[in-house]
Amino acid sequence: MALWQIFSIVAVVAVILEIIVPSAFFLNFAIAGVLTALLSLFVNSINALIIDFIILSILSIWLIRPILLRRKDEKDKQTGLDDKYIGKIVKVTEPVTTNSGAVTIYDERWNARIESGDKIPVGAEVKIVKNDSLVLYVEKI
Repeated sequence: MALWQIFSIVAVVAVILEIIVPSAFFLNFAIAGVLTALLSLFVNSINALIIDFIILSILSIWLIRPILLRRKDEKDKQTGLDDKYIGKIVKVTEPVTTNSGAVTIYDERWNARIESGDKIPVGAEVKIVKNDSLVLYVEKI
């Protein structure tokens, strides 16, 4: 088996592991595997290629992993609700307190809360200020 095939297999296995365990960790080994496979077309020493793979893996973890994690965290925080719900005026369908309540928007019922203040009665209009998973936080207008 050629050296480039070995490191290509390492890269494919690392990609499969990244798919199974999405941690932005195994992707670094996949990147190092692909680069080492390309390098093996010019270098024919297994010892040199293993050292290159280790160095490229460490560099990838050190340089690329923080970028991947930051992008993953940003994507996890995005819910898609910002444009559709945040800032909209809605009607209260169940009295809203710091512990319970509900509003209706686009014919959908959503759990609602206030961060502080007095209870908001049924029928009042409120503004959606933020969301936390399936709970919309509202304020009086």
